[in-house]
Amino acid sequence: MDVQKYFGALRTPPQIVFDFLPERATRPRFMIKEGQDWRAVTWQAFADQIRDVALYLGTEMQTGDRACIFAPNRVEWMSAALAIQGMGGVMVPIYGSSTADQAGYVIEHSDAKVVFVDTEGMLARLLEAWPMLDAVRRVVLMDDTLDPQALAAELRGKGKTAPSAKELDQRFVTWSRARALGAARHREDEGAFARGLEAISLDQPGVMLYTSGTSGRPKGVPLTHRNVGTNGRDWFDVLAPLLDEGMVDVLWLPMSHIYGFGEAGIGNQLGWVTYLSDPRDVLDELPKVRPSVFMSVPSYWDKLASQALAASVERKGQIAKLRELTGGQFRFCLSGGAGLKREVKELFHEAGLLIVEGYGLTECSPTLTMNRPDAFRFDSVGKPFPSVELKLAEDGEILAKGPNVFGGYHKDPKATQECFTDDGWLKTGDIGRWTDDGFLQIVDRKKDILVTAGGKNVAPANIEVRFRDDALIDHVVVYGDGQKFLVAGVWPNQPAIEAALKEQGATSSPEAIRALLDKRIERVNAELASYETIKKIAVMDEPLSVEGGLLTPTLKVKRKAVYERYGKVFAGLYEAKP
Repeated sequence: MDVQKYFGALRTPPQIVFDFLPERATRPRFMIKEGQDWRAVTWQAFADQIRDVALYLGTEMQTGDRACIFAPNRVEWMSAALAIQGMGGVMVPIYGSSTADQAGYVIEHSDAKVVFVDTEGMLARLLEAWPMLDAVRRVVLMDDTLDPQALAAELRGKGKTAPSAKELDQRFVTWSRARALGAARHREDEGAFARGLEAISLDQPGVMLYTSGTSGRPKGVPLTHRNVGTNGRDWFDVLAPLLDEGMVDVLWLPMSHIYGFGEAGIGNQLGWVTYLSDPRDVLDELPKVRPSVFMSVPSYWDKLASQALAASVERKGQIAKLRELTGGQFRFCLSGGAGLKREVKELFHEAGLLIVEGYGLTECSPTLTMNRPDAFRFDSVGKPFPSVELKLAEDGEILAKGPNVFGGYHKDPKATQECFTDDGWLKTGDIGRWTDDGFLQIVDRKKDILVTAGGKNVAPANIEVRFRDDALIDHVVVYGDGQKFLVAGVWPNQPAIEAALKEQGATSSPEAIRALLDKRIERVNAELASYETIKKIAVMDEPLSVEGGLLTPTLKVKRKAVYERYGKVFAGLYEAKP
């Protein structure tokens, strides 16, 4: 692959699409499932969407303004993202699983002027968060059939605040109407879009991602086009032997996450044909589509390996089954979001496939290290990227510098100051060590973020704080790093529990206590995104204490100590289905 062709000079993501359009116009860019068949969306059709929507946004936003996307994967998601960037704006994705409050916070905190939304469920959540959307000038309905009037009336019928019919008429526009307005501008001035692209600076933000904070609300991470572009150039530099133009991938990772957005961006760069799938169907599609690229989280690699191992007691048979399950054309395999089991990596490697893993964080656009085809260790996260400097602090924390590192959090100077050393190194919050041959190993998490087997980042403190005012519960500690779902240890307030049960006329039996606590868990779960919910609990008898080494002198839970003390209890919760 000719890296120079793609990175001779850094370009903005929409510029890449249009620079290569003359040679790709009639080729398929995306494949969309319609029944049992696939429909192609050509590069020209994709580019036309980007241009039309960008020109429309130019009437609603100024350069540097932010626009949010709250939608599941679809071609229009990527078209909207590149349209926002193409008019000089900042694209802000919102996870599709976000609650009304979570989505409303991102929209409000980011000062978004425009919001793109899709599906009835997400639109309903957006309308529920309406009091937080005062600064939004326009909401673009990505599906013309969505009916905000009916959903708003339904909310009002439930006694909730919802926009009036007049507000909806004034502030909502359909995707087709937005495109039509942009196309009209293009007919009036065919050079307007190209001039706008040329005016965009690589040093202005192009995307702002929201992290899972260890406490409180998530933080906005603005990344410039140069941040992302230099990281992309490093990415191609070290992985070039495994990549090529015109490869076929199956994209199911959420575009709202930098992992899925990055996969789509690589496809835009290299002219890939991307089959859009979803988490439920993607593994079934692999043997039919026979992709050469598959990017996934550990749980899906685990599923493929488990099916292959179950098919035969002999390695030869297992490898044959693996090829059958994947379509037999895999060439580039990437796992991210959490660590992958060594035995899974070894099985694929014996089948001639290297599953590449690396390490990074959102603030670094996002990658810092990567294993690569000519230098890898399965017990490591690879070596630093060419543009990245890494060193370890005295306590072993990994510190980073480089053109891919962001400049600071949106509207949060205190958090920005805290995340950098006095001499400008980014504190990653992770503890690492170097191997003798220069590979980085992650020893521990200095921060408390849990990463599920599905690649979801979860801040346990944000869940635990919801129980703080519950009189029946002293402590809740959430557990689930690397697991398929979350569980928790619950330390009840025994006198309060007994009083509550007595008031109900019930005895303080273990079953009655469990039923009472389950109701408290269910109540909090209703406020959370699905991947944040607690699926099982262990009711703990021994109270947490300073003397026992599980609380600090200020009565904060020592999470690592709790995990160590009750590790077997937490592990036991995964032995049966939730």
